[in-house]
Amino acid sequence: MLTVIALGGNALLQRGEKGTLKDQFHNAERAMRHVANLVAAGERVIITHGNGPQVGAILLQQQWHEVPAMPLNVCGAESQGLIGYVLQKTLLNYGIESATVVTQVLVDPSDTAFQHPSKPVGPFYDHPLPGMVDDAGRGWRKVVPSPKPKKIMEIDAIREMVEKVVVIACGGGGIPIVKNGEKYDGVEAVIDKDACAELLAREVGADRLVILTDVDNVYLNYGKVNQKRVKKMSTTEARQWMEHFSRGSMKPKVEACAAFAELGKESIICSLDQLEPALAGNAGTRIYKG
Repeated sequence: MLTVIALGGNALLQRGEKGTLKDQFHNAERAMRHVANLVAAGERVIITHGNGPQVGAILLQQQWHEVPAMPLNVCGAESQGLIGYVLQKTLLNYGIESATVVTQVLVDPSDTAFQHPSKPVGPFYDHPLPGMVDDAGRGWRKVVPSPKPKKIMEIDAIREMVEKVVVIACGGGGIPIVKNGEKYDGVEAVIDKDACAELLAREVGADRLVILTDVDNVYLNYGKVNQKRVKKMSTTEARQWMEHFSRGSMKPKVEACAAFAELGKESIICSLDQLEPALAGNAGTRIYKG
């Protein structure tokens, strides 16, 4: 079996933590012990991950004006290396070899997302500056375009590497690039990490896609008195229920898993600590074609 596992950025940096390297290694150990068990059982694994807290910290560090500021795509590359190192070192302590691929993802320069920036990134501010929006009442943040991923540029290398090691790829949704004539250029944008995880799973021919998050199941009316746990969901139901899911949280996860399930493949959304029971069919939410 080949499994693509998508970790949220908060899997390594929990709410309320300072974000020290010690914090991130502690959380990585909690996540990677489950991956280690899968590998020990003979599974091939590709890990992808979010990078929101980490890239936000990198953007804050750039406010020290004596250091030249880097564009957002370069900050994304930095976060891929940082998180990749944390995961690799943790897996090594479990006796598992892994490798991080700094991954570029092609987007369409004519994607309408470039005319309508919508993805909040970076630090929170208590007052608006140009190009900022209110992010769910938590403060003001810069917004950038979020184009759809079209092609993973290092996909051939990822396919070859996963036959030998655990591969860590497409961190933060990948580094967005566009093709200008015969050249490729990086662009300041953020690709949705769940959409990129689905593309990655599809392009490597994975048997299943697992998105790990901070809740045990998908819920309808989440957080309300009438919330309802969903253990199984058809792709038809996923489309019908999409309005129930938050755009900045569960909706992209359900969209990604439903798209992969339409291929007749296994798609699961579960909490970090429930990975192994979910793979056995005893936890999480399974989305199936139907």
